[in-house]
Order: sequence, then C-alpha cells, then structure tokens
Amino acid sequence: MLANSKKLLLISRPISWPNTAYPFAAAFLVTGGSFGITFWIATIYFLIPYNLLMYGVNDVFDYESDIRNPRKGGLEGAKEKRAFHPIILWSATLTNAPFIIYLLITGTFVSNLLFIGLIFFVLAYSIAGLRFKEIPVLDSITSSIHFVGPMVYAFTLTGLDYPYIPYVVAFFLWGAASHAFGAIQDIIPDRQGKLSSVATVLGARPTVRIVFLLYITASTILVTQGWPAALIGVAGLVYAGNVVPYLHITDAKSATANRGWRRFIWLNLFTGFVITMVLILTTILP
Repeated sequence: MLANSKKLLLISRPISWPNTAYPFAAAFLVTGGSFGITFWIATIYFLIPYNLLMYGVNDVFDYESDIRNPRKGGLEGAKEKRAFHPIILWSATLTNAPFIIYLLITGTFVSNLLFIGLIFFVLAYSIAGLRFKEIPVLDSITSSIHFVGPMVYAFTLTGLDYPYIPYVVAFFLWGAASHAFGAIQDIIPDRQGKLSSVATVLGARPTVRIVFLLYITASTILVTQGWPAALIGVAGLVYAGNVVPYLHITDAKSATANRGWRRFIWLNLFTGFVITMVLILTTILP
C-alpha cells in the first residue's frame, strides 16, 4: 500500500501542484470569495486529485511513447508498467469523484458547465479516441486550459466580470507558450514514435520563436494593467529570457531544450512568490 501511494504521488507531479491550485485559490479570494468550505474543498481538489487525474490518465495512455523517451521518469513523468495502470485509473477516479460531486451539487449552472468542460479537456488531452495532445496547436490550447481553467472556475463562483479578461488572456498565452516550449525537447522521439505536436509540425526554431512572442505578449498585457499587476508582467519576462538561448535551435538539437524546460519548472516558484507579494500588496494597500 505504501509503495503504491508513493508511485501515485510521483505520478501526480507534486512539483506542478501549485500551478493548478494556486490560480484557483488566488482568483477566488481576490474576487470576493471567503475561506469557507467550498474554498478549501476546491483548493484541495485542484492541488492533488485534479493532478492525479490529469497526469495519471496521461501516463497510462502515453505509456508506449513514454517508455521510448529517455527523459521520462521521475520529475518529468513516471513510466509505470501496464500492471499498475488499473490502480492509477481507479485511484484517479476514486479520489476525484467526491470532490467533483460536491462541487457540482454546490455550484451554479455556469460554474458547473465550465467545470464539466474543464474535466473534459483534462481527459480529452490523453484518452484514446480524442488525443487532443496529438493535434498540433490544439495540444497547446488544451494544455493551457488545464491551468487557466481553475482560475476561470473561481471567477464563475465569485461572479464573472470583464476586468478579469486581460488576466485570463495573459495566463492563457503563458500556458500555451509553456506547453509548446516543453514539446520542443520531444521532437525527435515524437517523430520516431509517429506522434504529432505543435513542435513536430512547426519545427524547433519556429516554435521557440512563437513561444518567445507569446511570453512577451502575456507580460505586456499584464504591464498595461497598471500597478501592482505590472510587477507580475515584469517578473513574467523571465520566461521569455529563459527561451532566448534556443531562438536559433535546430530540430537535430531540440533535445537540448530540456535544460530550459527544467529551469522553467523552477522559475514557476519565483513568479509564484512575486504573485503572492502582489496579492498581499493588493489586499493591504488597495
């Protein structure tokens, strides 16, 4: 039991937990939500069960390609044998079900509609028959929805309002850029496995240049929102700086982008700190 729990923990990618829980929690509180039961249940859901569902399903349906990908394993994805796949799927189902049921019962029509759509995109990214991850451009769009979705869901619970739109757009562009950048390192193994992605279709150099422009655009949108959101926009430029060394990358050298991808994972901690400080400033000095 303990060994299985450790495997499931690894599969859920703990390093990525804040990327889904934090957007929900921050958006919910900043837009008028309180530390009530819905806040805690939804935050816990987007922290662990949601990630187990997203990454667990992905690991099961990507097994054939993952076992041929040398970078997979550990921080960047588990490679559990087929015998463990039923445990992954059942664990994801059983841990998600209570949270999903509660949130649907207590939600509004709009929040439930968006929540169901979000779960659909989580599954559609990986499962056989849909496999949005193998449809170039849609792969990056879907991946971004996985992270923007919890934030927008929070807005549906506290009251949708047009001033939030620039933040949603900026976060969406950041998410799409991040997925596309991550796809560059897998160009060669993906092509060998006859898998398609935004990077395999566009090539390494055009993809990384689009990524750079998307990061710059996302930061610019935030800077134009004035103080203190501009601080987040400036901090976001670190992502653009992270991809600069790869602006002239070739498909043959695409695997070297893994160094930048690993830096990206830790850069999220830096920007998360900046966002937290900005939220504190917004709360204390509105």
